[in-house]
Amino acid sequence: MPLQGSVVWKEDKHFIGTAPSGKVVDIDANKEAGASPMELVLLGLGGCASYDVVSILGKCRQDVLDVRCALSAVRADAVPAVYTDIHLHFVVTGNDVKEKQVAKAVELSADKYCSASKMLVDGGVRVTHSYEVVVG
Repeated sequence: MPLQGSVVWKEDKHFIGTAPSGKVVDIDANKEAGASPMELVLLGLGGCASYDVVSILGKCRQDVLDVRCALSAVRADAVPAVYTDIHLHFVVTGNDVKEKQVAKAVELSADKYCSASKMLVDGGVRVTHSYEVVVG
């Protein structure tokens, strides 16, 4: 069965989106009442990849205290202004977290698990990753 969501226009460039889960999000191309649609695409990628990294490190029994993903992106100058390049930089803080495990978690997310990344890469976006480990 297909997922069902909706987007309803409020005013000007402001919309209310309802996700298939029922969660509601403000969408605003003016970036006043909510994030823009393209910002949400970027955050979706960051959330998808971050979930993978946290999940994989948990399965590897790493004592992770915090994971942050800094996103930087470049958009085309022409319309449609698609993303051309996106870089995800993970900062993993924890106790005795192994750098090799973080590298593997980031790699597995990028190459195997992150649906958002796969979709963007298949669409021609260059997605790159880096990481650092901080002792908690």
